[in-house]
Amino acid sequence: MASKPQPWSGRFRAPVAERVKRFTASVDFDRRLAQHDIVGSLAHARMLAAARIISKADLRAIERGLARIRREIQSGRFAWSLDAEDVHLNIERRLTVLVGEAGKRLHTARSRNDQVATDLRLWLRDEIDAIDERLVALLRALITQAERHAALVMPGFTHLQVAQPVTFGHHLLAYVAMLERDRARLAECRLRVNQLPLGAAALAGTSFPIDRMRVARELGFQGIAENSLDAVSDRDFAIEFCACAALAMVHLSRLSEELVLWSNPRFGFVRLPENYCTGSSIMPQKKNPDVPELVRGKSGRVIGSLVALLTLMKAQPLAYNKDNQEDKEPLFDAVDTLRDSLAVFAGLVAGLAPVPRAMRAALNEGHATATDLADYLVRKGVPFRDAHEIVARAVREAEERGSDLARLPLATLKRFSPHIGADVRRVLSPEGSVASRRHAGGTAPGEVRKAAARARKRLAA
Repeated sequence: MASKPQPWSGRFRAPVAERVKRFTASVDFDRRLAQHDIVGSLAHARMLAAARIISKADLRAIERGLARIRREIQSGRFAWSLDAEDVHLNIERRLTVLVGEAGKRLHTARSRNDQVATDLRLWLRDEIDAIDERLVALLRALITQAERHAALVMPGFTHLQVAQPVTFGHHLLAYVAMLERDRARLAECRLRVNQLPLGAAALAGTSFPIDRMRVARELGFQGIAENSLDAVSDRDFAIEFCACAALAMVHLSRLSEELVLWSNPRFGFVRLPENYCTGSSIMPQKKNPDVPELVRGKSGRVIGSLVALLTLMKAQPLAYNKDNQEDKEPLFDAVDTLRDSLAVFAGLVAGLAPVPRAMRAALNEGHATATDLADYLVRKGVPFRDAHEIVARAVREAEERGSDLARLPLATLKRFSPHIGADVRRVLSPEGSVASRRHAGGTAPGEVRKAAARARKRLAA
């Protein structure tokens, strides 16, 4: 059967080559915009009828036809065609088959340029809302674990070396802070996504008496893209989303790396839930942290999507160019990857089981309370630099003995400074160390619980 002519075919004597048709078609991936294309078309048609650009009878026919197309797509019965090139022409052609001339009038006062920009913004707005729900679920899981383990001491690290005692709850709240910033960035991004391009037509607006604000109100946009050239060519909103998504994935990747390390027997700080791990086809003892490893790897995909979109736009002249067809697959992939990673991580975090004994053992090996001993000496009147030197020599002594600083006999410690007394034992314990940091943002269990409560309250706001 001969393929149908393209909507621009009157300009050409020869049909589009099959190879070119396949190369330029986008329907295989942009069909996911179909529901949003229908919503945008309905709003456009109602505006055309209100402005008396099309008749009420045409509007009724368009509404009836689009309702049927929506049902066909939802049920999987819609026949997508490569000949129709993209989601927009597929729907328009089917509409014309269903309702005749009225279907041909729908495209009055718009172009596929402003149509696709509108569809993409409608779709991304909904996806940001869905991603926010998953961010909230992950935040709740982290906060719950932080509340439960607000007093569980563990080593804090710098340079991946034992530094000072913290609590498991305090450590998890660091990721709460990161993800809260991710939520805020996505909310700000949504504001810039939520501007209506429809009405810009191909690039110069339209000579028809359209009412763009009416369409914006019906579609829930907060305003309109005021410059028609910018409206059809702008992809800042997609780039900004990918930047937000890339940073969120970096945060998940950092937590993934820690979970991979912590679940390794050499650390043994946590046990991952078994239903979030896999085994080996050859080594029966293995319990592999595949979920955090895969999330760590998928962060590269989202960073790649950001770079792809930046590169796509960097040398485009105004206004719309066919290059912009390449904006969708990186954006779609970034959305899917972030959404799925957040969803799987919420369950993983909820099922984490810390191992206090392993955390304590690591604290006993790393001289974690050395800074506390220096602070103790400062409170006794020793200048900090002198206190630092005294403790450094005491640490060296502990290492020569194969001991931890906190386990040195009191008599040995007193050799390094006469200011050291029996009360030093409280200072040298991990619990005493974290308890002494009783300030906002500190590691004292009471402060950790307050911070978790504040974070939970922000979620409910």
